[in-house]
Amino acid sequence: MLDLLITHANLPDGRINMSVAVRDGRIVEVAEGLQALAHQTLDAAGQLLSPPFCDPHFHMDATLSYGLPRVNQSGTLLEGIALWGELKPLLTEEALVERALVYCDWAVAKGLLAIRSHVDTSDASLLPVRAMLEVKKRVAPYLDLQLVAFPQDGVLRSKGGLDNLKRALDLGVDVVGGIPHFERTMSEGAASVKLLCELAAERGLPVDMHCDESDDPLSRHIETLAYETQRLGLQGRVNGSHLTSMHSMDNYYVSKLIPLIAEAGVSAVANPLINITLQGRHDSYPRRRGMTRVPELLAAGVTVAFGHDCVMDPWYSLGSGDMLEVAHMGLHVAQMTSQAGMRQCFDAVTINAAKVMGLGHYGIEAGQDASFVLLQARDPIEAIRLRATRLKVWRKGRLLSDMAPAAARLALPGRPGSTAFTR
Repeated sequence: MLDLLITHANLPDGRINMSVAVRDGRIVEVAEGLQALAHQTLDAAGQLLSPPFCDPHFHMDATLSYGLPRVNQSGTLLEGIALWGELKPLLTEEALVERALVYCDWAVAKGLLAIRSHVDTSDASLLPVRAMLEVKKRVAPYLDLQLVAFPQDGVLRSKGGLDNLKRALDLGVDVVGGIPHFERTMSEGAASVKLLCELAAERGLPVDMHCDESDDPLSRHIETLAYETQRLGLQGRVNGSHLTSMHSMDNYYVSKLIPLIAEAGVSAVANPLINITLQGRHDSYPRRRGMTRVPELLAAGVTVAFGHDCVMDPWYSLGSGDMLEVAHMGLHVAQMTSQAGMRQCFDAVTINAAKVMGLGHYGIEAGQDASFVLLQARDPIEAIRLRATRLKVWRKGRLLSDMAPAAARLALPGRPGSTAFTR
């Protein structure tokens, strides 16, 4: 006897009219036309059944703090960092936990069940770290939360930066982070990459660095990150986030850089909503988009994912935890409008994001966790186009959220009471 049988579902990889059988929180079979006894049977009616959305780059310690203590008037990255510095003395663990839990509720309702959050380790109190570790414990039954030790003020630039980061790891933070372009000099930035990669190798931990989040084409710390990855044998465990300076680099240098990244097995996370909001602020016209070279990285075999980065915080005033909104913006900014390109953007917030995070038991195949989202769309492209309603969200076979289908009741002359579905 099955716990759940979903029939007539379309899958993101192009399989249609599939049945998914679930027992004890795992998928036991995926096949066409499957018939079996189940405690619950659901006819998907040709809707898209997707693995859950994953956000491989977020700042949960800052989320929902927009307007505290003031608004970022210039809209720049640097004012956002300065504003976060003003806010830190006012933070309390209770408020941090409460805001993060509210965001996690939003995330689950949007089918977002795995988040990698960078957590500021710059302050000796490690207040944000302790708060996010508490959140991680509380949400564990329904959401995978990974934490990155993130020295927002620079691990070498700030007093006690390295010791604070090590203490955060000792408390149970999962990933070593960094911000080399915010160190005092280029050489100090390179030194921080070497130091932090050696720390990760010593502790057997992954690495995820804010890297070259700048319009400066000479900010090239991703090159150092790829080199240190190879030198220390960290292939497959290292991610470079943002990489926005690549948008401004000359093509010859990039033609050498991207193969180096691919050879080192370093993945990349672009943050479309935030990258195009914060970058190019010093330009007149033409104004740079600022997002990294997503199609070129993908063509070279680099795993590329999209992150949300910020929601209602000192850097970004909008956002709702919707990874389809992220994919939608990424598609436009990267001009990935081919059928294959649009599907790659869906992968960037699902399977590629899961790879960056190193998630196990992910995907709609026998043996994997029965974690998935039923979307009011027929395929990934339609899901992005409509930012499709998340009809149902399951984690390990347990229904976490459901929502009525989106529809509009029209009142048109000569057509009283007609209904227009969103697709």
